[in-house]
Amino acid sequence: MSNIAVETVRTFDTRTEAKVPLESPLAYAYRRSGAPTPTARSRVTLRERPFLGHLILRGGAIVLDEAVREVLGVSLPGEPQGLVHDAEAERSVQWLSPDEWLVIVPGGEEFELENRLREALAGAHFAISNASGGQTLVELEGEAARELLMKSVIYDVHPGHFPVGKGVTTVFAKTTVILRRPSETRWELVVRRSFADYTYRWLLDAGEEYGIGVARSPRPAASGDNP
Repeated sequence: MSNIAVETVRTFDTRTEAKVPLESPLAYAYRRSGAPTPTARSRVTLRERPFLGHLILRGGAIVLDEAVREVLGVSLPGEPQGLVHDAEAERSVQWLSPDEWLVIVPGGEEFELENRLREALAGAHFAISNASGGQTLVELEGEAARELLMKSVIYDVHPGHFPVGKGVTTVFAKTTVILRRPSETRWELVVRRSFADYTYRWLLDAGEEYGIGVARSPRPAASGDNP
């Protein structure tokens, strides 16, 4: 990226300081479809992790890898469809395509991270897009999580084909999701906000036979409120 282009890039923090109540992408779905509490017979538990920071990075792998290691402390995945986490397992980088990666960090970190990456990448050809408001992350955990996915996605989720540390973009029912496996017992779905309600209702219906339960995350205070 030329110096002229760097000077004309306009960045802004998408987390407003106004006292606006925050609602997750699944807030409407909870009100419309309910959220069954997990019980002893629940073989799968659904949990939304809303308000995380989602950045899409595009550019050459070598240049981006150096910047990500410097700023985030982790390397880009070494193989296609790879997924890596930092030592605290709070920040992740996922391969999406040969020149595209998804970075997910705790909410509130994304704007500073974007600015630090732009500084580290000055002079390179790259693009950074903040997709935090347009996506949410849904976790599935439990002994029946893989069975539920087998009913929902077209991708082969057998452990021999989908090991820990893998992530793919795949068809989910009549939409698409980014499916990730960060651990032996947990799966993650990165869902577009506009399809969050549809995905949630599908999972409730497909997971009914497994006694699916929903673990609700605490609702955050309105932006701008004092802690």
